[in-house]
Amino acid sequence: MDISSFDDLLAAARQQPQPQRLLMVFAAVELPDDASPAERAAFEKGQGGALVPQMCVDKSPDELASFAQLAEEAAGFGQPWGMVFAAAMSGSPGKPPTSADAEEPLKRMVEAIRQGRIQHFIPFDPQGRAVLLD
Repeated sequence: MDISSFDDLLAAARQQPQPQRLLMVFAAVELPDDASPAERAAFEKGQGGALVPQMCVDKSPDELASFAQLAEEAAGFGQPWGMVFAAAMSGSPGKPPTSADAEEPLKRMVEAIRQGRIQHFIPFDPQGRAVLLD
């Protein structure tokens, strides 16, 4: 399935044979204090910057109706964010993964994003569109 939006991810998660849990890390895109003039200029044009995890959450696909609901819930935390990274974890037949099961994977996901290791996650912009990062 082609995932071009967060809602596509929700639909795909609901169709999996094993129950799923979605892991999401909201990140701000910031300019590091030690950025060079070239990096500053690129950042002003919407390029570059550092990903700074702001908050994370896990949900079953049934707990989310849409990206709009997720964005509304995130707004309630008052943390600015420019991108949300998503991943899914599978349960076993008849046993969906719980929030407790998701705790360690979420911690590892936050740390991976801090280190720039984002290749295993799907990034989405604030409108819920999948983003291709270089």
